[in-house]
Amino acid sequence: MAPHKKSKKNKRGMKKLKKCRQLSVVPIEPKTSDTDWWDSFRHKNSSTPGYSVPSDEAEGFKYFFRVSKKTFEYICSLVREDLISRPPSGLINIEGRLLSVEKQVAIALRRLASGESQVSVGASFGVGQSTVSQVTWRFIEAMEERARHHLKWPDFNRIEDIKSKFDSSYGLPNCCGAIDATHIMMTLPAVETSDDWCDQENNYSMLLQGIVDHEMRFIDVLTGLPGGMPFSRLLKCSGFFRLCDSGDRLNGKAIASTGGDMIREYVVGGFGYPLLPWLITPYETDSILNSQSSFNDKHRAARLLAVRALSQLKGSWRILSKVMWRPDKRKLPSIILICCLLHNIIIDSGDTLDPDVALSGHHDSGYVDQYCKHVDPLGRTLRDNLAKA
Repeated sequence: MAPHKKSKKNKRGMKKLKKCRQLSVVPIEPKTSDTDWWDSFRHKNSSTPGYSVPSDEAEGFKYFFRVSKKTFEYICSLVREDLISRPPSGLINIEGRLLSVEKQVAIALRRLASGESQVSVGASFGVGQSTVSQVTWRFIEAMEERARHHLKWPDFNRIEDIKSKFDSSYGLPNCCGAIDATHIMMTLPAVETSDDWCDQENNYSMLLQGIVDHEMRFIDVLTGLPGGMPFSRLLKCSGFFRLCDSGDRLNGKAIASTGGDMIREYVVGGFGYPLLPWLITPYETDSILNSQSSFNDKHRAARLLAVRALSQLKGSWRILSKVMWRPDKRKLPSIILICCLLHNIIIDSGDTLDPDVALSGHHDSGYVDQYCKHVDPLGRTLRDNLAKA
């Protein structure tokens, strides 16, 4: 009997099996996660012209990212799940490694802290411009979702502590905070101009209003509105105004002054704001009494907390002091909010705000001070009672 001939089909199957066996013994090198990103980044950027990087490693880290390593790790813990579950498409760097959560957070923080272009930030990390764009926006979305609890109106115990600190530090009993606003510069395409976005100094800008406590922590913010709006109108557009006006905020127990006058809860603001029953502005400086002049000094010291907080915010997160994009109703307000959240996280984590990075001078340098003439009689009475206290 003649031997059985192997079919061509069997031969092809044997060849395929043999090839698979040969391939299976070749080890495939996995794409490792980029866990040594900090050493690589520090080595690459410490000697970059224009940078004054501290020799101490911990200080160097904070120089680039505005937060300590401990606070950085906390921020990573907030967004880790979101960055892992929804990674950007450009997740692999030029060395073929997967971007770790830590490196993604570092890229986003560096973009926000430096205000440098996406191309420049990408070059410092060894990634492309599109990766910087995707990573930064993923980070912003995750922070909006996970870090909101770092910016909220204080509860009863916290507000009592704030009032106690304003009284002991500035001689302002029952004061709950300081308010101020600033312009965030923008650009508009030549084909799209709007007088609303063009402010009093002929710049295109978006407004940010912030109320801060005694530690310069933001306890209320409003943004997204055109820079051409006066601060008094900005206030009236805020949820804070509606709550106060309806008696649902700054409605804690009034206290008696040494003279027996009742002093309700309030915040302090500059001349750009109206004098209201719950928002106290300074006296005009012409022909004022000594007691009123003394009150103005106390008022100014407390109000400067808000001024300093905005200067610190725009100096720490330089993307806010650069000329940003057109008024995107979703992205720009989100970027501004995240910078406020990061500012608060630094304080809440026991980290320190670096005064050296704050803007020198006023946060709205080049802008003429606004003046609002509106005076509520109840506000005038409260101010007089505070001046006598």
